[in-house]
Amino acid sequence: MTQPPNQPPHGGFGAPQERPPQDQPPQGGGFGAPQPPPAQGGFGASQGTPSTPGTPGAPGVPPTPPPPAQPPRPGYGYPQQPGPYGTPGPYGYPQQPGPYGAAPQPGFGQPQQPPYPGAPAAGPDRKKTALIIGAAVAALLVIGGTVYAVTSGGDDPEKKPVAQQSDDPKHSATAAPSASGGGDDPENLNEGRRAGEAKVLWYKSAPDAPGSGADAPGMWITGKAAVKAAYKQVFAYGVGDGKPVWDPVSFPQKICAVTPQKSADDKVVVAYMSGVGDNAKCNQLQQIDLATGHKGWTTEVADGGLFDSALNIELTVSNKTLMVGRSESGTAYDIDSGKKLYDKQKYGAACFPTAYAGGTDRLIQVSSCGAGGSNAHDELQELDPATGKVRWTQQVKKGWQVTRTFSVDPLVVYLTNQDKKAWNISAFTKDGKFRSEVKVDGKFAPRCGWAVLERDLQGCQGVAADADTLYLPTDTTSSANEIVAISLADGKERWRVKSPADEPMYPMQVQGGKLVAYVQPSYDAGGQVVSIPVTGSSHTTTKLLQNPQGTAQIENTFYDGVVDWADGRFFISVGRLTGSDQSKQKLIMAFGN
Repeated sequence: MTQPPNQPPHGGFGAPQERPPQDQPPQGGGFGAPQPPPAQGGFGASQGTPSTPGTPGAPGVPPTPPPPAQPPRPGYGYPQQPGPYGTPGPYGYPQQPGPYGAAPQPGFGQPQQPPYPGAPAAGPDRKKTALIIGAAVAALLVIGGTVYAVTSGGDDPEKKPVAQQSDDPKHSATAAPSASGGGDDPENLNEGRRAGEAKVLWYKSAPDAPGSGADAPGMWITGKAAVKAAYKQVFAYGVGDGKPVWDPVSFPQKICAVTPQKSADDKVVVAYMSGVGDNAKCNQLQQIDLATGHKGWTTEVADGGLFDSALNIELTVSNKTLMVGRSESGTAYDIDSGKKLYDKQKYGAACFPTAYAGGTDRLIQVSSCGAGGSNAHDELQELDPATGKVRWTQQVKKGWQVTRTFSVDPLVVYLTNQDKKAWNISAFTKDGKFRSEVKVDGKFAPRCGWAVLERDLQGCQGVAADADTLYLPTDTTSSANEIVAISLADGKERWRVKSPADEPMYPMQVQGGKLVAYVQPSYDAGGQVVSIPVTGSSHTTTKLLQNPQGTAQIENTFYDGVVDWADGRFFISVGRLTGSDQSKQKLIMAFGN
């Protein structure tokens, strides 16, 4: 992002930064730019850039993930080492090296050393923060850094959880955010608004949080409410006026995971810690009705096997199925009733389910097979969400790991090869057959956080897909960038369009035959929401919303920001609370005409 002379960069949407340990407050230049401890050795430590996968290899056994290391630094301020030239991918195409050189400094906190894109990371304080771009046609991808493109072509768990109805659905907030409720604007954020600029419809300040900070995962937009989780509470505000829709839902301990998407009937599930201290687990589930704020069923997630605890979990929604993923297994529940549906556990050649991604009537499972044997490999499977029955299985060539999904429907996955420091983006047909892999020169930079578990199949922002095309943002060497449309039929470029401002632009969703994208703010101009026709010969941007210049710097402080576009309104919220008493951090803002 362009900065005025002698002014430090700000934290904000678009530059995922490493989260600080829980006992250490954010540090470094500018809001939202915490500096973590240096990456340690082992799997997940900072690496060079990845390359491409290849033709499914013979059945084998993927290596058992080593213990989590300290998280790498997925910033965008340093050059990245390209993958080796000519490295064959899992599906047979050679890898061309990406251009080596200084990566952009988009102005969101201090630049940090990146790992190779998608490198798994784990930290003492991270609990599957969801990063959502709601209402997108496709579930979104997840990369932990800049991507370099290619140029060629069961047993039951030991303890069964029991769903039960919680008590009184009404709750009182312990520390509700201060706000500009009901159209009030105590800070006069709309003062001096220029002609053509949108209004700040409403905003809310962040609730109290520990000095070391706290997670604020997810954001769900319904027809009436913008719902946001933060630390130990979930808040709901009217989409148009910001008035509270229902009383905040409070939890006894901090929130550690949420469902990235809501169900079709506006239900979500929030996980919170069982207590405090080293032995606490992210294993307490609570269903919430977004329409009313009523607490529904609640249950405790049981541990799996010896190395399969509920210390960290991921939550995935597909239709009416909630899948709770542990490190080596998964348990499915009916999201409406809390009834346990089935378990997914070890199968076949020592295959352990390790991660999930969900979409409408699609539930994707990735398993690690073989525990480090000579034929170690990953397997991709699609499950029937209601029954857990396997619809198809796709084996991945030895050495390659499925670390992210760029889209669930159509299925587009991001794979890495740690030994070769290589990466690949591959698409699959509805029945799980290999379809194509990306063959476009350049560096791509979807915006993602980092994950506690080895893989994070859901949660990235800044990428979108429709039935035939993948939309990826390029990295920036100065400030502006491009969005590239890539054919899923052959992996080749269809078209590209440059950001209309000297600021990075990122896809949000495909809607009505147009790609909707967010252009980041600068120090002297607010962000923009633009649309781009996805068909035809012209792919120029059309401005849908111009956020006011007067709130540009506030808009730019949404650390680990969560964005959404719904019914002509733009919503942005933080993914992390700083816990600072010295700053008036905003929790969420809404813009509209």
